[in-house]
Amino acid sequence: MPNKQSSTLCRQLGHVFAQSQLLQRALTHRSYAPEHNERLEFLGDSVLGCVIAKHLYDSYPQLSEGELSRLRSNLVREDTLASLAQQLDLGSHLRLGEGERKSGGFRRPSILADAMEALFGAVLLDGGFADAEKVVLGLYVPYLAKTDVQALGKDAKTLLQEYLQGKRIPLPTYSVVATQGQAHEQSFEVECAIPSLKIATRGAGSSRRNAEQQAAATAYQQITQTI
Repeated sequence: MPNKQSSTLCRQLGHVFAQSQLLQRALTHRSYAPEHNERLEFLGDSVLGCVIAKHLYDSYPQLSEGELSRLRSNLVREDTLASLAQQLDLGSHLRLGEGERKSGGFRRPSILADAMEALFGAVLLDGGFADAEKVVLGLYVPYLAKTDVQALGKDAKTLLQEYLQGKRIPLPTYSVVATQGQAHEQSFEVECAIPSLKIATRGAGSSRRNAEQQAAATAYQQITQTI
């Protein structure tokens, strides 16, 4: 029987699992149990790439092969998947080993991105390709609708800097506000501050750079929606 938490996730995905064990495995990190989500992740990665490639081909007939490849690469990368996972609050659904949980694994972009791909693979096995395509597009179409596709080739810090420079607004400052975990597997929390706009956003990542990119992406989204 699905619990209330998993039912919420299924509702957000737009797919109710006939085989609840597939959902459970998709949410299981290797630190938690031998039957984890890595094989589903492999499958979901392929499904995601195929669905996104077809959608871009159909939706952007004016783009060249190189431009389509750049777009697809940016849409299926870790940062984008982790961002979508955060929208679903996926970290709260993950089954992690005690050490991984205590070190902040539930918000680590690599773990979130892998779990998203595993979910796509689980939907494919549970309902077939059409269902998997529906779930992928259900997440990505709204994301694309509010995204400047011409900017997808640039990282978030560069986009934010160029935008602020164009508006003659002082550039942001980045500072580490928290670190967790052992030296070889630390996670960082970074704040991106733009005092003149009264904006302060935070991002988390397995490196300071990744955390800065997450914080910058959130700041860029906020600033372009308000200015």
